[in-house]
Amino acid sequence: MEKSKYPKFTFTWIGGLILLAGFVVGSLAVGFFNVFWMLVFKENLQYKDWFLMASNAVVFLSSIAFFDFFVVRLQTKQKLNFNFSKTNFYTYLLIFPMMLGMMFIGEFVTDQIPTTGPFFGKYYDFFTDLMNQLTDNPFVMIVTAVIMAPIFEEIIFRGIIQKGMINNGVKPWKAIVFASIIFGLVHGNPWQFVGAVLLGCVLGLVYYKTKSLLLPMLLHGFNNLCSSILIFYTKNESFSEAFKVSEWIILGVGIVLFSLFYYLFMKKYRVHYSEV
Repeated sequence: MEKSKYPKFTFTWIGGLILLAGFVVGSLAVGFFNVFWMLVFKENLQYKDWFLMASNAVVFLSSIAFFDFFVVRLQTKQKLNFNFSKTNFYTYLLIFPMMLGMMFIGEFVTDQIPTTGPFFGKYYDFFTDLMNQLTDNPFVMIVTAVIMAPIFEEIIFRGIIQKGMINNGVKPWKAIVFASIIFGLVHGNPWQFVGAVLLGCVLGLVYYKTKSLLLPMLLHGFNNLCSSILIFYTKNESFSEAFKVSEWIILGVGIVLFSLFYYLFMKKYRVHYSEV
């Protein structure tokens, strides 16, 4: 039997520590470079928009490289490689409305989390200030959120963590949920946590069924593009405010969209590809 070009590595807590080590090394490299630049050129790169993009790329690439060299190649004698193949057009017609429905549901649930009070108020103000800094430059935001984040995050959370857990014998639904929870936790705030977990489950389901990492990347980019457009034109990441409708209508539409296209994707047409 011909050996698959996609390595069948496994993900365990050791792999998680190696990903974390790559993250730390990448962060240290970025920090040392900035210190060197300040000493030589008397300029702090942290205030440069391009440095934010470069820093994110270095940290993500470092984490992926660590997992590749210290897990994948040692386990499989192959280098890290993923399936990025396209699928038939009909599958796209099913997954994008399903994703949009979950985006609507996620917004409603997120809106129920308090933004005021002794704890949530200060935390939300800090989070808002941070997001304002990240959205000062539309070009940087689009490149970072719509292109870079979907590529790097899907490789790590779906391509490495979820796939590695399934390869290790974990039930697919458990691997999808676990990877989605980690995906939510790394966002570092309760408002993005909820949406990240819910949307992560859709991304994980699509990846598991289609076996192509391209599809969750496209869906992730679609979600972030919608969020960016809402922020640019409404100053608020809210569909209900943008459309001037009740959040309950957004929830209702979201449930209908997600339920219908989930049924078509999972039950009616049973989209399921294999990876060889």
